[in-house]
Amino acid sequence: MDGWRDPLQALQAYETWLARQPLSSRTRGEYVRWVRLFCGWLADGADERALGADPLVDLAARDYAARDFKRFLKSERALGPASVNLALAAVDHLYRQLGLGRANVRREALPVAAPRALSRDEQRALLRAAERAGARDRALVVLMLFAGLRIGETVALDSDDVTISARKGVVVIRSGKGDAYREVALNALVRAVLEEWIREREGRAPDGELALFLSAKGARISPRAADSAIRRVAGDAGLELSAHVYADPSVMPRSARCRCSGRLGLRRSRHIHRSSRNLRSASGGR
Repeated sequence: MDGWRDPLQALQAYETWLARQPLSSRTRGEYVRWVRLFCGWLADGADERALGADPLVDLAARDYAARDFKRFLKSERALGPASVNLALAAVDHLYRQLGLGRANVRREALPVAAPRALSRDEQRALLRAAERAGARDRALVVLMLFAGLRIGETVALDSDDVTISARKGVVVIRSGKGDAYREVALNALVRAVLEEWIREREGRAPDGELALFLSAKGARISPRAADSAIRRVAGDAGLELSAHVYADPSVMPRSARCRCSGRLGLRRSRHIHRSSRNLRSASGGR
């Protein structure tokens, strides 16, 4: 349209400016690639009537052009989210050079890859590493692994949220996701490990401390400290595992999924490790 800035001249000015920027050659190459496509699209394919003003000068037209360009990349070029976002970053870089700032256009949401499931050998290694850990860390690992608790739910537990008898046990989550209340049954292995920690806790907890899991100073353990404990045990097993992905159904052992329907939306099973008497037998020991 008459009076509008020539996109191809803007491209030449951008390339000259880009050559002086402290960027890697790969980044410069990607930026040039996408800015060339954007400027070519402005010159040949943009709807000037819809933009209403020069998109290389006017702020509102800048936003309209960036959004239309995004639509072009998705529909005409059939590009995925990562490529679309990279193209938009390059367009922002062009507008930075023009002094117009970043365009107001929403980035594409990137798909989240599912965590890789632990193999049987990795499950066994994790439980054996837990057996070598201290009572608190062992209880953290086993409770989160077999009950499917989130890290925030685990550290928020008070000692009276766990009830254990000779033949059954339950942990009460008083404010889970969505502030929901739920109860999770505990198998024999989890009950035995928790009982061991509860006995040790009695000698460590200051008067009036309600928290089930304690820090070295005797206060409620923080999510970060609990995650670090999980990472230590996993590291001893030769695994990279965070408490934030710990209870994911694709990471948990199949036998650990049975009574986690409140956490994972999975179907219930009547028994969990019916034959598990202690951590050694669950980890393959004799």
